[in-house]
Amino acid sequence: MFLLQSPEVRELAFFSSMPDTFRRPERSVWADANRGGTVTDSFLEGPVFDGVGNLYVTDIPWGRIFRIDPQGAWTLVAEYDGEPNGMKFMDAGTLLITDYKNGLMRLDIATGRVTPYLERRNSERFKGVNDLIFDADGNLYFTDQGQSGLHDPSGRLYRLRPNGQLDLLLHNVPSPNGVALSPDGRVLYLAATRGNCVWRVPLLPDGSVAKVGQFFTSYGPSGPDGLAVDGAGRLLVANPGLGYVWVLNHRAEPVLVLRGSAGASTTNLAYGGQGGQTVFVTDSTHGHILHAQLDAPGLPLHRSTPD
Repeated sequence: MFLLQSPEVRELAFFSSMPDTFRRPERSVWADANRGGTVTDSFLEGPVFDGVGNLYVTDIPWGRIFRIDPQGAWTLVAEYDGEPNGMKFMDAGTLLITDYKNGLMRLDIATGRVTPYLERRNSERFKGVNDLIFDADGNLYFTDQGQSGLHDPSGRLYRLRPNGQLDLLLHNVPSPNGVALSPDGRVLYLAATRGNCVWRVPLLPDGSVAKVGQFFTSYGPSGPDGLAVDGAGRLLVANPGLGYVWVLNHRAEPVLVLRGSAGASTTNLAYGGQGGQTVFVTDSTHGHILHAQLDAPGLPLHRSTPD
């Protein structure tokens, strides 16, 4: 008889905090809708590393992109009329942003200029895009979450091909959020936040999906958000409602739980640091970056164009 062992539990360590000079203790339209009107001086998301060890993060309510150097110092890279969430590098100097307000946006890091990349589908606005990932062939997978949930399971998963063709892969997700790919690129993991679970989405050779199933089930007030996969094929799941990061084996069994401090909202994560074996986590409630050293590096992220 197989008995599931309890996972190891480790505390996430503090890395850096948004300086007070950048915090805005004011009401915002985004926080009124998504934080119950709570005054939110920042809400960090979208962590991604460049090739020299700088960490980039978004600040959703105030339309800002920050760069954090390896010593933890913050620089404002861009500020614009948007609500940026997820980010991935298109090339060494360009970030692609899922912007809840505007659709897909492109940031030139050197100039701080943000321009539209894909604002609408067939002249129709998106619900509110959330997160994204490129595969080895340059296909972009991104989620369109909006205000969907169990009351309205109409969130979407899209694929944007390099030739510009936009495919609607799923349209029945209760709050699609983070996305990650398996090491062989044949499975996409999709966080369904209001369903409090992670879906497993097989990607078939003809470009379709089939036999989509529920891979992992969580609990608590707010379900899985950001996802990542390590070189050993384990899936990491940021769970803001619990202040956890789950580390799951191929059977979706938690083998490790990384735990934030009391009140932490662990929304998203990215691998970086020496050897790429440190996971960095956004604690959006406090405007902090947390981290933990792990035993395997994160799976390298692809870009839209070759280096």
